[in-house]
Amino acid sequence: MLIEKINVGGQAVIEGVMMRAPRAVAVAVRRPDGEIIVRSELKPPLHERFPIVKLPVLRGAIALFQSLAIGISALSFSANEAMTDEERAKEEGKSRSEVSSLAMAGTMAFAILFGIGLFFMLPLYATRLLTQFSLISDHNVVFNIVDGVIRIAVFLLYIIGISRMNDIKRVFQYHGAEHKSIFAYEAGQSLTIENVKRQSRLHPRCGTSFLLIVMLVSIAVFSLVPKLWPFYMKALSRVILLPLIAGLSYEFLKWSARNESNPLVRIFVTPGLALQRLTTGEPDDRQIEVAIRSLNEALDVNNGYSDDRLVV
Repeated sequence: MLIEKINVGGQAVIEGVMMRAPRAVAVAVRRPDGEIIVRSELKPPLHERFPIVKLPVLRGAIALFQSLAIGISALSFSANEAMTDEERAKEEGKSRSEVSSLAMAGTMAFAILFGIGLFFMLPLYATRLLTQFSLISDHNVVFNIVDGVIRIAVFLLYIIGISRMNDIKRVFQYHGAEHKSIFAYEAGQSLTIENVKRQSRLHPRCGTSFLLIVMLVSIAVFSLVPKLWPFYMKALSRVILLPLIAGLSYEFLKWSARNESNPLVRIFVTPGLALQRLTTGEPDDRQIEVAIRSLNEALDVNNGYSDDRLVV
């Protein structure tokens, strides 16, 4: 008998996990005193109000910006709840008792700009230098392949670098707990710590895989930019074309999830799964407990709504 399972996803936050169902979002965070605090809310899909949002490619670009907004809110909540009493007292001394969403939004905006500069502008400038010194051909396709290779190399070095930080290691462990919980749910198993522990921490629909797909898709898209454009126009095109790249990458990720048994698809998703060995860690029981709490809350609030469902 086929069992309908809705499509769920999530994100690791500070000492916690955010889970998303088609119509609900839940964030569970373990406070320094050991208590798990949960915040949940209904999030009706945008296409209920704006049917155009369901159009292919466009839905991927919209999903990216919506995920950023939800992620900012979840991080703000987790940052506040994960504070110790001493840290909270310091914040009160500054006349603020919690991390404001505006401050978190500013931090995220800086992070986005930093990411664009590091992963798109820096590789473009480095490739331009290589062509000026005649180390590579300035042929449009060759130029963008080299640009893409440098971009992927910078991305990998960045991931390797941050994975050595203790605080990030804990976030990556919660990332692993998120994946394991979703796998257990998709397998139709009850969400217990033992069932979740047995699951893989590498998931084909992970945001890490999505970012790697973005890197690869960008090579093809940027190759369409005219070779004769001046450097500043090529740099600006990197930003303008990001929504298109995100939309195309989203469609590929959805297609690969529907055809994960296809041998060709397995080849395509293997690099993303390999990269997740860096961005996920084996969680402990307490971290798994937080992920389960978040997923259960999201499913409860979702209340049976099954848009974009998976059938297993």
